[in-house]
Amino acid sequence: MDCGHIHYINPRIIVGCLPVFEDRILLCRRNIEPRMGLWNLPSGFMECGETTEEGAIRETFEESKAEVDIIKLHAVYNLPHADQVYLHFLAEMKSDYFELTPESSEIRLFAHDEIPFEEMAFSSSTFSISKYIENPDHNDPVVHIGTYQPNRDKK
Repeated sequence: MDCGHIHYINPRIIVGCLPVFEDRILLCRRNIEPRMGLWNLPSGFMECGETTEEGAIRETFEESKAEVDIIKLHAVYNLPHADQVYLHFLAEMKSDYFELTPESSEIRLFAHDEIPFEEMAFSSSTFSISKYIENPDHNDPVVHIGTYQPNRDKK
């Protein structure tokens, strides 16, 4: 029976920052599932009533107590199989201050050649960090767009 009601199922938006202090990148080791124990850019689900920038700043603070200023949208990363879209903002840390939170078991500033790519929790963070390192002019207007589709080539 058709009741005339349309039920929408929409993708979830994940917002976060690529926080930088003196060209070192802040990463948090996850203290929560999924992917507990692995490194990640501070990010999480956007909440109702906030802008994407507000959500990214909030998530960065919740996971690291670091305060940041948004510079620009850095990357959009699609995960169609998980119904998620990541928005990572390039952000300048206001100072080198950060502290552990219930969500992070370790927090550290990494030089580019120290990034633990083999221990990253999510491909979205790997994508955003790689694009940051590949592009020496970090203030250019380019927004990097990527998509992860794990089963695309499998038959």
